[in-house]
Amino acid sequence: MRHRNSVYRRLLSSPILSVSAAIHVGAAAAASIHPRVWPWALGAVAANHAVLTAAGLWPRSRLLGPNWICLPPASGARGEVSITIDDGPDPTVTPRVLDQLAEHRAPATFFCVGERVLRHADLALEIVRRGHVIENHSQRHRHTFSLLGPAGMRAEIAEAQEAITRVTGESPRFFRAPAGLRNPFLDPVLDGLQLQLASWTRRGFDTVDGNADSVYRRLTHGLKAGDILLLHDGNAALGAGGRPVVLEVLPRLLETLELRRLTPVTLRAALQ
Repeated sequence: MRHRNSVYRRLLSSPILSVSAAIHVGAAAAASIHPRVWPWALGAVAANHAVLTAAGLWPRSRLLGPNWICLPPASGARGEVSITIDDGPDPTVTPRVLDQLAEHRAPATFFCVGERVLRHADLALEIVRRGHVIENHSQRHRHTFSLLGPAGMRAEIAEAQEAITRVTGESPRFFRAPAGLRNPFLDPVLDGLQLQLASWTRRGFDTVDGNADSVYRRLTHGLKAGDILLLHDGNAALGAGGRPVVLEVLPRLLETLELRRLTPVTLRAALQ
């Protein structure tokens, strides 16, 4: 009950949701007083819902609450970038990703799925042992995550939080929504769990595009200090030779960072 009350308080404190509530109340009042205006009132409510939906479908949006789409200014000023790797751990791909990162002494942030951490606990421990950080990417990576209510979202996130903490001994501090999609209930849930939402600056679309050149171009076009880059060790698309495309792209990306004198850091290190 205490958590439910805190969720509702957080929802009510959100500027966009406060405006949304005011639109609904105002539309209902106007339509009851002046019945002829009900089409306009209904249109205002529909437009409001469209805005909320668009904000949830836009992963880099900050309309629904705080969202890291780049590193803090101090981190950017130090010439830092962050490589984030989603959907693992994967017993076939992740070990090779770890070896590539080690060759360049580059730390990364792995947004892991809770049930996969439990299934591949030794691999999750190896990620941490090699100096990387595991953050929360939900327990099951459901495609319907953005359709859940506050209780469903909290269960997915809290279960992953517990799984990752139990296996690694470290509690995640960041959360990334599956596919980056969310709804207005996510921000108060994250606030209650003391997690920070993190999206990205640039993504390679390496789960759907097996062309290493195009994935690399998406990640490096306009690349600059402060960027958060997104790749996948889980659900990785396969290249022409049947090799996960992340393994073709990551070495090139790491070499580019070195040439441009950009320093890879974890999201946590960027807070320092």
